[in-house]
Amino acid sequence: MTENTQQQTAPTTELPTQYAPAEVEGPLYERWVERGYFEADAKSEKPPYTIVIPPPNVTGSLHLGHAFEHTLIDALTRRKRMQGYETLWQPGMDHAGIATQNVVERELAKEGKSRHDLGREAFVERVWQWKAESGGQISGQMKRLGDGVAWSRERFTMDEGLSQAVQTIFKKLYDDELIYRAERIINWCPRCLTAISDIEVEYQDDDGELVSIRYGSGDAEIVVATTRAETMLGDTAVAVHPDDERYRHLVGTEIELPLTGRRIPVVADEHVDPEFGTGAVKVTPAHDPNDFEIGQRHGLPNLAVMDERAVITAHGPFQGLDRLEARSAIVAALRAEGRIVAEKRPYTHSVGHCSRCKTTIEPRLSMQWWVKVGPLAQAAGDAVRDGKVKIHPQEMEKRYFDWVDNLHDWCISRQLWWGHRIPVWYGPNGEVVCVGPDEQPPAGEGWHQDTDVLDTWFSSGLWPFSTLGWPERTESLAKFYPNSVLVTGYDILFFWVARMMMFGLYAMDGTPPFHTIALHGMVRDQNGKKMSKSFGNVVNPLDWMDEYGSDAVRFTLANGANPGVDVPIGEDWVKASRNFANKIWNATRFALMNGATIEGPLPDASEMSATDRWILSRLNKTVAQVDALYEDYQFAKLSDALYHFAWDEVFDWYVELSKTTFFAGGEQAKVSGRVLGEVLDVMLRLLHPIVPFVTEALWTTLTGRESVVIADWPKDSGFRDEAAEKEIENLQQVVTEVRRFRADQGLQPGQKVPARLELGGTALAAHEAAIRQLLRLQPEGEDFSVTASLPVAGATVALDLSGTIDVEAERKRLTKDLAAAEKEKAQANGKLGNEAFLAKAPDNVVDKIRTRLAKADEDIARIQAQLANLPQA
Repeated sequence: MTENTQQQTAPTTELPTQYAPAEVEGPLYERWVERGYFEADAKSEKPPYTIVIPPPNVTGSLHLGHAFEHTLIDALTRRKRMQGYETLWQPGMDHAGIATQNVVERELAKEGKSRHDLGREAFVERVWQWKAESGGQISGQMKRLGDGVAWSRERFTMDEGLSQAVQTIFKKLYDDELIYRAERIINWCPRCLTAISDIEVEYQDDDGELVSIRYGSGDAEIVVATTRAETMLGDTAVAVHPDDERYRHLVGTEIELPLTGRRIPVVADEHVDPEFGTGAVKVTPAHDPNDFEIGQRHGLPNLAVMDERAVITAHGPFQGLDRLEARSAIVAALRAEGRIVAEKRPYTHSVGHCSRCKTTIEPRLSMQWWVKVGPLAQAAGDAVRDGKVKIHPQEMEKRYFDWVDNLHDWCISRQLWWGHRIPVWYGPNGEVVCVGPDEQPPAGEGWHQDTDVLDTWFSSGLWPFSTLGWPERTESLAKFYPNSVLVTGYDILFFWVARMMMFGLYAMDGTPPFHTIALHGMVRDQNGKKMSKSFGNVVNPLDWMDEYGSDAVRFTLANGANPGVDVPIGEDWVKASRNFANKIWNATRFALMNGATIEGPLPDASEMSATDRWILSRLNKTVAQVDALYEDYQFAKLSDALYHFAWDEVFDWYVELSKTTFFAGGEQAKVSGRVLGEVLDVMLRLLHPIVPFVTEALWTTLTGRESVVIADWPKDSGFRDEAAEKEIENLQQVVTEVRRFRADQGLQPGQKVPARLELGGTALAAHEAAIRQLLRLQPEGEDFSVTASLPVAGATVALDLSGTIDVEAERKRLTKDLAAAEKEKAQANGKLGNEAFLAKAPDNVVDKIRTRLAKADEDIARIQAQLANLPQA
């Protein structure tokens, strides 16, 4: 396979009788970190392999989504480290502007204070204090999971170096006229009092009302429908489609806007769908993004009627009311005037909410800072189109192009105090100066800095290169940029990934931030349902780690990770993975106690049994299979391949088949012991990236070497033995068929049965002792009588069941079961043959009956075979 060059001590066969993850995992991880296994050297001549961690929020704790993503990244980096790459898994955290500010503001509220009581400078200092004392608990939880990150390189999006990177790229974009300030519609949270990004808006179906209102009167009358009646106070037009004959006579005229005493124009705009509703829409440019665009096309005024807390500011009887209070009051006033044409309650529609505080978002016209994304998005799209960057799975490319090819300019300013403050100063005479990191801001009377901070996604968009020292041309930047692969969820493809692509190409002279974007799905519960506190199905992965061990959680997550597809997970599956870890432990312990070793060279194939040659052939095929699946990011398939190789082929077959050899001793036992040692050595190294703890404990015990973390990754030696594989396949068929027959006859697994094995002329003759042991078959005695004969794989197994079962009782039971199956078949055929029934029955009912018929046919065939195999009276 491979020759490991680590220093070696004498291997030991001493392992505890049971695997105890809680006793093993913590000390092992501490040892890995102390020995510097996860650190990366920019001066190394090894080829680089780099992955950045999607930076978790400083306020966050490890959830299943983190555990899933980190398992996949850790598997990739551990394998590449073993393959000889200078591997960097870059750790760090995001300052999480809104989330962190909210946490600290809640703490202040307990003291009866607000941030305004402290002032900006003192509040920011308070946030830094909170971070030092309480932030970043996720780092310790990552260690629990086994994350092999380079801890000495940990970064924070607000640290000095990354802050310099943010200021540098802002200044560069500003000078290149790719950043500007303008009044536009944004997502506004009236609770957090800031603009928020699209990704921070959560949409849910809310029960509201749909009210149809009559504007104007007589021939100059139009009916519009709205779910937000309070915004009518800010209407500055009604829009219709230019080809809509119903309203052609009104285009260019003005109609009365109820309750306001104002008249507003009727405009023709192709944005309007004449088939929807009445074909006419109210236009409120200051409170709706689509209306804003219509207003821009027609030169309409922007009339804001709500303040930053969503309180009505328009003069009149509704001034000072909250938006929801105003909605009810305005509808009542319109009803009193006879303006309400129709009302629908409840009216369920999709409504945006702030992801932090769950407040309903208010589209609001506001002066903000923007990135002109056109040329940046073009470059980000072309990098994928030109093959510089691969998206995996490839079918996700369309979603990526749909996004980057239709990007709107990006609002990057936030009305917060915690974050990167916008580096722009305003002068007393209208001067605007953008300041770079090496420049002094203007001073003097009347100069002040912009009060807004940058969107968190602005700084995290620089993550692949700012963490490596940019804008300085550091050794780390030269060595580890671009990243090899980005592993992240498809849900932030549009937000984080697109921004990293735009900024990376822009800042790094056209070099994209990574070669491959490997997208995974979302973790869901075992029924495929989204995990949510409201559903009561959220799971804390730390609880599962405590109960079953980190390896069990990791293997469960990896085993469900098909590219770009959501991952269901349930506790029963974690238990099964815990059982797998226990199986690896117990089987390795048995092997070590029975002569498994890696001492000395592997014997020549001519010295090996067919069983030895079979397992080595299967081992090498598994190595090749796992390698190919890793390169295609097929974590579920490679985990499944490793599971079945380890459990089925190594433990259930090879170890069991070799027991007779080990118990007999002699030279063949030594040969098989060396083969088993080789198989375990390679298998544990293959499993290590997914289940690092149990494999470390076992591999170091088996080999006496320092650590599997720095062991060589196995290579396919090319050894194949198709004849041995066929021979063992035939043996497996014999054992499997006889076991099935025994179970059908109601025999207990340990119950011994006299048998004659007719194996002459087949390669199976050499395995008679193993077959008898596996099947609990005794030699035939003097009174042996064949009561059942099973021909399989060119051999025949003759059994004497007399005295082992009550033949007549078994015949009666089977005859009764056969009658029941035949009755079930007759009933199913009767219904399926009834044309009247088929004409009326739903498809799913008919399908169920067809399934019952097929099952009845199977049962009849099985029972008839069992009856035929019973001894004759």
